Order: sequence, then C-alpha cells, then structure tokens
Amino acid sequence: MSNLQSLFQAIPSMDRCLSAVEEAARQAACDSSKPCQELIQAPHLLVREALAAYWNRVRQDIRAGTIAQVRELGLEARLPHMLAFVCRAVQPRLRPVCNGTGVIIHTNTGRSLLAREAQDALLRAASGNTTLEFNEATGGRGSRNALVSRLLQILTGAEDGLVVNNNAAAVLLVLDTFCRNREAVISRGELVEIGGSFRIPDVMEATGVRLREVGATNRTHLEDYERAICDRTGALVRVHTSNFRIIGFHTAVPTRDLARLAHDHGLLLINDLGSGSLVDLERAGLPHEPTVQQSVADGSDLVLFSGDKLLGGPQAGIIVGKKELMARLRENPLLRALRCDKLVYAALEATLRLYLKPQKAVQAIPTLRQILMSAEELSLRAERLASLLATACQGLCEVSLRADSSRTGGGAFPEYPLPTTLVVLKPLSCSAEQLKQRLLGTSPLLLGRIEQDAFCLDPRTLNEEDFDLIVRLVHKVLQD
Repeated sequence: MSNLQSLFQAIPSMDRCLSAVEEAARQAACDSSKPCQELIQAPHLLVREALAAYWNRVRQDIRAGTIAQVRELGLEARLPHMLAFVCRAVQPRLRPVCNGTGVIIHTNTGRSLLAREAQDALLRAASGNTTLEFNEATGGRGSRNALVSRLLQILTGAEDGLVVNNNAAAVLLVLDTFCRNREAVISRGELVEIGGSFRIPDVMEATGVRLREVGATNRTHLEDYERAICDRTGALVRVHTSNFRIIGFHTAVPTRDLARLAHDHGLLLINDLGSGSLVDLERAGLPHEPTVQQSVADGSDLVLFSGDKLLGGPQAGIIVGKKELMARLRENPLLRALRCDKLVYAALEATLRLYLKPQKAVQAIPTLRQILMSAEELSLRAERLASLLATACQGLCEVSLRADSSRTGGGAFPEYPLPTTLVVLKPLSCSAEQLKQRLLGTSPLLLGRIEQDAFCLDPRTLNEEDFDLIVRLVHKVLQD
C-alpha cells in the first residue's frame, strides 16, 4: 500500500466526525461560544456538507504533500481546526458587522443603518398582517403605491410620489414610460458608472431609449441641449454625478435653465439625483448638493433618488413629480415587477415621518447623525475606545490615536473627507493585515482599515454600545 493510500484511509469516518464535532460544540457552547451555539442549532445536512468540504481540503493537502504523516489525520489532532471550520461554514450567510472603516454609507455592508423607529416598524410589519393593499375606508383592496405618497408630497413639494425597489429601477420605469423608442438627451459628463460596473447608459438603453450625448466631459452648455432637440426627442435627462466630481475648467447647465428649455419644447426634464438628500449637509463642511426639494422647485418634472443612501432609509428607488406623469408610471406593467414589499414600505414610511421634524431627523437617522458628528465628539469616542483596548490588550498590542478622515460613501460627496480620530492598533505578535484577516472570522465581523502598517478603527461608524464587544473580539483574536 502506498503512503498516499495510507493517508487517505486514515481519514476518520463521517459518523465519527459528526459525533466529535457535535460533542465539542456542546462543550464550547457552555462557555458562551456563539458560533458553537449556532452549530448545535444548524440543520444536520449543513453540518455534514461542511465536514465533507473540510476533508476535501485535507485531501488536497495530502496530494500536495503538505500532510505526510498518519498521526496528523487523527480526530484528536484535527478536531480544533475542524470545529472552527464547521462553525464558520454553518453560520447564516447574512451576518452582523461592526463597521469601523469610517465609510458611513458602506455598500458592501448594506448601506444606511436604519433609525430605531424604522427598525420597530419593520418588526411590526414582519410580525403580522398589515394594510399593505387594504382600503380602510371601504374594506376592499387598496394600493401600496399610496402608502407614502402623501409624505413625499409634504417633504419634497412635488405633486405625487411612488416607490420601486431601487434607483436603477426608477430610471428603468421612467424611461420605459416616457422615452421608449425615442431619444433622451444627456450631457457626456453625466454618463456615470455606479457600483458593480453598473452604468447609467446601460440602464437607459435597456428600455429601448437612444442616448443623444451632448457637450463635452467637462463642459456642456444650454445650446448643446437645444441643438440636439428634434422630433425624436422624448426628454432631457440630468444625472447628478454623485460618485465623482470634475474640478478645474468645468461648466454645467443649471437645472432651472434646463427645465425651462425642456418645457419651451414640450419636453420633460427627468432629474436622477442618485444619492438624493432632503437635508442640506453644508453644516458638516460638505459642498452644496441639490436637495430633492430644490430640484422639484427648479422645475424638474420627475426627480429620482435612492432611499438607502443619504435619505438613510431602506433600499428603494423613489420618484416624485407631476401628478399626471406619476399616473402614467402607475399604469406601466413594469411597476408590478419593480414594486417593494411591506417591509420596505414599513421602514421607509417610518424614516420619512422622522423628516417631518428636521431636528429629530438629524439625531434619529444614523446616516445623518454620523455625517454631522463633530470632531470633538469623535475625539472623545476614540479616546474611550482606545482606553478600553489598551487596558484589555496590554502586552498584546500597541494602541494610539491619529487624526484622519472618514468618507460619506454610497457614491455621495466624493473627495470630500470628514475629519475624524482613528484608534490605531499595532499588534505585537502578528501583522496588521493578519489581525484584519482574523477579525473577518469573528462573530460579528469587525471591519477596519489598514493604514501605515496599522489596523485602524474609525469611531464615526461604530456604535458606542458595541465598544465592549469590540474589545472582546480584538482581545480574543490577539490571544489565539
């Protein structure tokens, strides 16, 4: 028998591995190990699948010569690593994250955090029946499209509003309704690409719309739009360049002038704001951005924006504008394919209601609160976290503070940093990159950023109530 065959035959049976892992998990769970508690509750099929994947990796190591001794394959030798592997594998794929990156609207972690009021509304909607499509006056069928329309009217000054599942869907619905088989005139400087290599021109062309590009990347004038208008034109389109900015020799046509041109020719002005905001954030040191209200007041016929970016709500695409235009959007069969469920409506309604009291909104909505957080408050938060880490990780890690900056994220305010104070960790027994990788395996995951060979945490995007948990996570991985 070859050594390779001997090694393969030394692999324990699936039944023995299952018994050993389950017993080890029960013992670890007694010590309040959350991953092991999840393993005990995991479906048997997932545990077997994880064990099979683990031993497939071991077989690869055997073939590669990494494992050459039979004793390396015994249950006693393999159990700690096998248990850790299976615990990670059977956890739910959607896992909680402590975001210490300083990116407020972090697309990879779900964008905006919801306000407590929105969380409560989600729970109520998820826990029972709702009036999603129930007419309380007649007892018959109602329309979900009317659930937040009045709030949108009040907050934006528009005549009407409706909601779809994201802003790309809003673009799709609007262009399909008003510009299919026609031309949409747009500045070359506004043909943006958003996250995941998703390009605005691709969304537009998917509706059968022909793009009519005008102007240059950095300069577009009113006469450029006017020369492009013809009998095939369906609308003038403005796309706010929220995820990049052009500096230097740059000119764009004001929305008010573009609206006047469109209306003089009997056309619509469709204004895609992307990360639309209901609050002017200049007080945070950020540049002026057109708010939804301003865009409506400037004459835009339809204004499109996201619910989960600067608005601070759930993922949604919101369209506000003229009543007769909104009626046509509601008649489009695509709307049914793009509609939102009761959970989105619950969270969005609760978020919009907060904006009825602007002072409460900037405190209650996490996205706004984090953007507007002062440098002084951030410094105090960083000092508290650093003190806790220094005490717990003494002899394991050097802890210091450093002035730096946060980012808004979500394609909003590019190249405009927000001052912050970082908590800087330099582990003594591993590299900063190794610390980062270890923290990706914790529950919850702890995200930070690597700068100047150190692992850094930004208190702007961390909850103070999580500080003790963060300290435990860092201490545990530094000890392992």
